[in-house]
Amino acid sequence: MTRAQFEERFFGVLRRVVIAFLAVITVLPFYYMVLLSLKPIDALLLDPGSLWVSAKDFTVTTYRDVLRSADSGGQGFLKFLLNSALVSLGTVVLTLVAAVPGAYAVSRLKFFGHRQVSALFLAVYLFPATLLAVPLFVIFAKMGLSSSLVGLAIVYVAQTVPVSIYMLKNYLVTIPYSIEEAAALDGCSRLQTVRKVILPLALPSLMATGLYVFMIAWNEFLFALLFLAADPDKWTVSLGLAQLSNGIEVPKTVLMAGSVVLTIPVVLLFFAAERLLTEGLTSGADKS
Repeated sequence: MTRAQFEERFFGVLRRVVIAFLAVITVLPFYYMVLLSLKPIDALLLDPGSLWVSAKDFTVTTYRDVLRSADSGGQGFLKFLLNSALVSLGTVVLTLVAAVPGAYAVSRLKFFGHRQVSALFLAVYLFPATLLAVPLFVIFAKMGLSSSLVGLAIVYVAQTVPVSIYMLKNYLVTIPYSIEEAAALDGCSRLQTVRKVILPLALPSLMATGLYVFMIAWNEFLFALLFLAADPDKWTVSLGLAQLSNGIEVPKTVLMAGSVVLTIPVVLLFFAAERLLTEGLTSGADKS
C-alpha cells in the first residue's frame, strides 16, 4: 500500500469517526430533552437515566401545560411564541431593509474610506451588551418604548444590521459588475437594478443572513429581560423559559417541554432553508 493510499483510507475513516462523534454529542442531548418532556414526573424520578419511554408512560400533558395560558393554569408559552415570532420576524425584515442598501453601497459605490467602512461596521461588537444595556434602557424609557416589543425589535435591529451588512457585502462583491451594466443598457435605474437583478441573485445570501438574524432575535435574553420583565404578557419565549427554570414547583419535565418548544421553530426553519442557507454561507468565498 502506498503512502497516498494509506493517507486516503486513514483520513476517510477519521472523517467518518469525527462526523459520528459530532452527530452524537449534538443529537443525544436534544433527544434526551425530548424524551424527558414526554415522560410523567413520577416515571422520571423512578428511572432518570432511561433513554427510552414506554407506551404506558408516554404523555403530552407537559406540552399542554406549557402552551396553555396562565389564566387556565398553564405556563403561557403559546403567547410567548407569538411575541417571539413578532419580534424576530420584524427584526429580520427591518434588518434586511437596512442592510441591503448598506451592503450594496459598500460593495459597489466608490467613496472616501469605502474599504475601511465595512470593518468599522463590526466595531459595534467591541462593546459588550451589558455596557449598552443601561443607556439603551434609559433612552427607550424616555421615549416610552421600555416595555414594548417594538422597542425590543429596534434594539435587535441595531445589533444585527452591522454584521448583516458585512455578510451581504461579501456576496455582492462576487456579482459581476457587467450584469449591472447590461441592466443599465436596458434602461434600468440603479434602484431597479438592485430590485430586479441583484436581489434575485443574492437570495441565498439573504436567506442565510435572515436566518442568522432570526436566531439572534429568537434566542436573545438580556435585552428581553431588561425591557419586558415588568410585563409578563409581552415576554418572549427565551424570557419565559428562564422564568420557568427558576420556578421551584415547576417539574423538570415541563421545563424540558418548554426547551423543546423554544428549539423546534429554529430547527424547522433551518431544515426548510437548508439548501439556500448552505449556498449563502459559502457565498463570497470565491474571489476569482
